[in-house]
Amino acid sequence: MFTRSLFFLCIIFSNTVVFAGSDRPNILMISIDDLNDWVGCMDGHPDVKTPNIDRLAERGVLFENAHCPVPLCGPSRAAIMTGVSPSSSGIYGQISDEDLSKPFNGDIVYLSNWFSQNGYHTLCKGKVFHRNAPEGAFQENAGRVLGFGPKPPKRVKWHKLPTGTDWAAFPDQDEAMIDYGTAQWAAKRLKSLDKKNPFFMAVGFIRPHTPFYAPQKWFDLYPVEHITLPPYKADDFDDLPEMALELTFMRQMPSTEWAIKSGEWKNIVQAYLACISFVDDCVGTVLDALDESGHAENTIVVLWSDHGYHIGEKNRVSKHSLWERSVRVPLIFSVPGISGGQKTDGATSLLDLYPTLLDLCGLPRNSKNEGVSVVPLIENPSAEWNHLALTTYGKGNHSVRSRDYRYIVYEDGSEELYDMQRDPNEWTNLAMKKNYAYMKKHLRSALPKHEKLWSRWSKHPAGNAYFEELNRKRDENP
Repeated sequence: MFTRSLFFLCIIFSNTVVFAGSDRPNILMISIDDLNDWVGCMDGHPDVKTPNIDRLAERGVLFENAHCPVPLCGPSRAAIMTGVSPSSSGIYGQISDEDLSKPFNGDIVYLSNWFSQNGYHTLCKGKVFHRNAPEGAFQENAGRVLGFGPKPPKRVKWHKLPTGTDWAAFPDQDEAMIDYGTAQWAAKRLKSLDKKNPFFMAVGFIRPHTPFYAPQKWFDLYPVEHITLPPYKADDFDDLPEMALELTFMRQMPSTEWAIKSGEWKNIVQAYLACISFVDDCVGTVLDALDESGHAENTIVVLWSDHGYHIGEKNRVSKHSLWERSVRVPLIFSVPGISGGQKTDGATSLLDLYPTLLDLCGLPRNSKNEGVSVVPLIENPSAEWNHLALTTYGKGNHSVRSRDYRYIVYEDGSEELYDMQRDPNEWTNLAMKKNYAYMKKHLRSALPKHEKLWSRWSKHPAGNAYFEELNRKRDENP
């Protein structure tokens, strides 16, 4: 078991680490925006080059079967930082940081505040919450440069609005990129923090979020003539319920059909890969600084992405779905005293992040947390694990993931079921086959028993008729 002494020590016993009292470990939390499983250590794409995220995985435990709470930035980050699911908060769509406590009537303690209340110095820069951070969420908030720039004077490839989607080699230098400045700030602060008090540092990178812009040198890593395209099946939607198409259609996002006809699909893939390698380099800057700072031996590093992204799979270049590519995310815990280079396939949720960090640091449990501590999997990645991972996209629409299956149920009761071992591309919907009734019953056990109505402070962005109608009805009947 994960035990803690009453004395000042950090001792390794096999794969059990002991932290205690004033020797509590620091936390370095690195979040990345819109990064799917196209990471070298996850084998998500054969071409990708992510040496720095990969070396973090070599230091820690890679959660190969981790999933986001919501396939959309704002509500996913709200769930992660509050530890509360959208079904319990009503935060199914975007919400401003200033309004984030209102659905809870102010009765919520953010992850960072829990650490500050327990003696940690908390500091952040970049995209940790949705835009910046609620006032007081960090003791030291270096802010975030809003938007996803820099951007050229005119869009290069994709001109539909409203969306940030575009792809091109821009700007000329890394120094012009927002994430470069975030990485430099983190590196400088890591080297200046003293060792007398534990710290909780959150660093939020925005790439590979659209637009898929990065300097040319990152594009040069991926010659377009050698790009490997992701799997695509033209008749993929033939066995899907109508609700699946209604929920996931985003009229302002490119379809794979368009990308093929226009000859742009390889260019889109190249640009996304370039953005991944750029942000991986930023991660490397932070990890190098941690090693040089003298804090590494007493710092837990956790890296995650708020959700995934389709780059042509399922006829889409978008998030906004309950399928694997939108929902599966990188999640790595590097913990002093725990053997690195390990992997676990236990189904986990980013809702588990909050209780896990409290557990690792010996802090009191927050009773409002709805996730579970994954410390048993950090200590023993092959441990028996019976939990399921739940993802929600609007009230009544859910995905449940086990080790082997993904089950999706929509608001109207229609379903999808996939054997992820035999059918990792989710091309064959098994939901109507009688011999899978028991499996569906098992997976349905993870669905929320009660679901709050949409919070009046939370809205889905434009681009989907289903959500636009929900927004309209709610505005008429607040």
